[in-house]
Amino acid sequence: MAEEKAPSYEQAREELTEVVRRLETGGLTLEQSIELWERGEKLAAVCEEWLQGARVKLAAAMARRSDPSSTRADDAPF
Repeated sequence: MAEEKAPSYEQAREELTEVVRRLETGGLTLEQSIELWERGEKLAAVCEEWLQGARVKLAAAMARRSDPSSTRADDAPF
């Protein structure tokens, strides 16, 4: 079975918001609630993975900016 492609941060966040809304609204069976909760956990993990990747990239960019000897043409801000 092919692995499902991970959604973008924005897609995961939007779907997670919808999952939370549906859980808060209520009216679901226990099984439906558990399925939604599990989906929400997966989406939260996807969001956290995207955010962690952004933190790493930001830290690397900040480190390059603070080290003038590592300046390269592709590091230009514009």
